[in-house]
Amino acid sequence: MEKTSTKEVKSVSIIVPAYKQEDTIVRDLSRIKQVLDKLRYPTELICVADGKVDRTFEKATKFAERFTNLKVIGYETNKGKGYAVRFGMAASSGNIIGFIDSGMDINPNGLSMLLEHFEWYDSDIIIGSKRHPVSKVDYPWQRRVFSIGYQLIVWILFGLRVRDTQVGIKFFKREVLEKVLPRLLVKRYAFDVEMLAVANYLGFKRIFEAPIDITLRFGGTSTITNQRFVRTVTAMLMDTLAVFYRLRILSYYSDKNKRKWVFDPELNFRINVV
Repeated sequence: MEKTSTKEVKSVSIIVPAYKQEDTIVRDLSRIKQVLDKLRYPTELICVADGKVDRTFEKATKFAERFTNLKVIGYETNKGKGYAVRFGMAASSGNIIGFIDSGMDINPNGLSMLLEHFEWYDSDIIIGSKRHPVSKVDYPWQRRVFSIGYQLIVWILFGLRVRDTQVGIKFFKREVLEKVLPRLLVKRYAFDVEMLAVANYLGFKRIFEAPIDITLRFGGTSTITNQRFVRTVTAMLMDTLAVFYRLRILSYYSDKNKRKWVFDPELNFRINVV
């Protein structure tokens, strides 16, 4: 499969999905933009309001008025983080495209580290990883246990040779997304795994991990007894099994089943934009 060398990086697009973050979105975008402004590449920052259910969209839009490389887009009803990321990617113009969670669990300075790794490894995809040897990680032991168990499931089901698929900071070559995005279905929980599994299935094997600085807090409540966490875990596992079923049993993601892919005009990814 023909590859685009990372030496040909022309511009970088960063997608920031946001849901019910009216109190923090301006702070988050400001911190991310400060990092991007120090990069040696032209950049664009795209904030996606995943449902206009509070003043997140309004506050982000007002903040963005001051900058030419920051835009805010969104839609009326909440559709899920996966949908928001893909919605932002569809509006992007860079030949390297990434996303980072808002909320600042992840230190945005990691964006520059991921891009450096992208070049060093000539990657198809680079992902932030809690299990990289030099990552700085602070999160509850219950979450660590679940994360390790989930990654074992992912390795068994999809053969992905990475140690962590779930951190909300990743970069992709545009040519990878051109092939992958039209096939995707997951809108919420396991969209990261679907993107990586489908990319790997299509021959984009150069998937590498990079260090991050992340702090996850859960208000002192045990994640084991937190009902919201339990529901999220259950939904993620169901999404993951559905991806496996489509990939290994139905061959849904194969080119031969192209006519069965679900087309959403809002997610129509523009080809060959740099």
